[in-house]
Amino acid sequence: MSRLKEQYISSVAPAMMEKFGYKNVMQIPKLDKVVINVGCGSEKGNSKVVEAIMNDLATITGQKPIACKAKKSVANFKLREGEIIGVKVTLRAEKMYEFVDRLFNVAFPRVRDFRGINGNSFDGRGNYSTGIKEQLIFPEIEYDKIDKVRGMDINFITTAKTDEEAKELLSLLGAPFAK
Repeated sequence: MSRLKEQYISSVAPAMMEKFGYKNVMQIPKLDKVVINVGCGSEKGNSKVVEAIMNDLATITGQKPIACKAKKSVANFKLREGEIIGVKVTLRAEKMYEFVDRLFNVAFPRVRDFRGINGNSFDGRGNYSTGIKEQLIFPEIEYDKIDKVRGMDINFITTAKTDEEAKELLSLLGAPFAK
């Protein structure tokens, strides 16, 4: 069992139960999944770029990513239906907790002038989204082996009903929210 999951069971759950007054253990919000998404942008037609993004995501997460295709053709964006426009990975269980642990304790502190993540990026239903400007903050990525610096979106999907519960859950798990 990962260190973060053990921490959740031993300290996060009792703290959440005390703060929000849950009567049942099953009411305590949990981290359901983490979705990491990288868009291809203007290089969407280039298969080598898509392959490079897939390799980077696989290295960071330890799981094989899937390609996301366009659902509709949009002439203004020079986009055709079925064309690969991004890559995503959905992490659950052990891999999710390992990734969250590395993100909060290793990757975020490596960001230059890091003052914390924005605490207002909740969606109203207890899910949190944040962005990263470069994949180099992860120690698994070697600077010499990348072809271009790319950002990514990271979405934390929780079972929390409100944003307040989700923020408390993520901060107890170690999320470095800005003060």
